[in-house]
Amino acid sequence: MTWDELQRLPQEIAAEIELWDGRVVWLRRGPGEHQLYTGLFWNSLLRCARRDMAEYPDHCWQANFETNVFLRQGNKDDFVTPDFLVYRCLGEDYADVSAADVLLAGEVLSPSNTVRDVEAKKARYAAGGIPSYWEVVLGRDPRRIATVRAYALETGHGRLPEGITALRPTNYILAGEWAPDSAPEGIRIGFPFPIDIPWSDLDF
Repeated sequence: MTWDELQRLPQEIAAEIELWDGRVVWLRRGPGEHQLYTGLFWNSLLRCARRDMAEYPDHCWQANFETNVFLRQGNKDDFVTPDFLVYRCLGEDYADVSAADVLLAGEVLSPSNTVRDVEAKKARYAAGGIPSYWEVVLGRDPRRIATVRAYALETGHGRLPEGITALRPTNYILAGEWAPDSAPEGIRIGFPFPIDIPWSDLDF
C-alpha cells in the first residue's frame, strides 16, 4: 500500500495502520491502561522539555504522542507511529516529522505485547537512526508501570567472533533501567535533555 492509498481509507481504519516499506502493519489498540500511561508519560516528558527550554532558550523541543514518523526522506510509504516521542521543533506548522528530527521515541508495552513484535518495532527505530528508544513496561497486580528502559543507538559494532557478521548496521544498547523498587527516586537521565520523572507523576 502507498501513502496516497492509505489516505483514501476511512480515518478510523487508516489510524490503525503503519506502513513498513509499503507493507501494511496493523496497530493493535491496547487496553485502556495503555492509553492512560501513554498520556501520563508523554505529559512528564513535555514538562521536562519545557523546563529545559526555559533554562536554555536556544533549545526547542516538542514532546508528542501517537505521531507518524517517516523513516526515509521523500518516501511516505515507510513510517512508524510511536506511543510517545520528542523531536526538534519543526520550521512550519503541520509539517511531517521525519526520523532525522526525532531524538527519542518510545512504546508503552502491555502484558499482551509479544517479544517478537517489540523487537521488530525496535529494529525499525534503529534503522531510522533515532538516537534513543524507550520502553515503558506495564505490570499486573498491582496495575502500574513495572519498568522503564532507555536505549541508546549504537552505530558501530563491538568485536564479533570470526565468521560472524551483524544482522543490522545499527542497534540499541541499554542505557538506563528504572523500576519503583530498585529506583524509588524515579527516572533520571540526561539525554536528550535532563529528564527527571518521579513515580508519583505516573500514578493514576
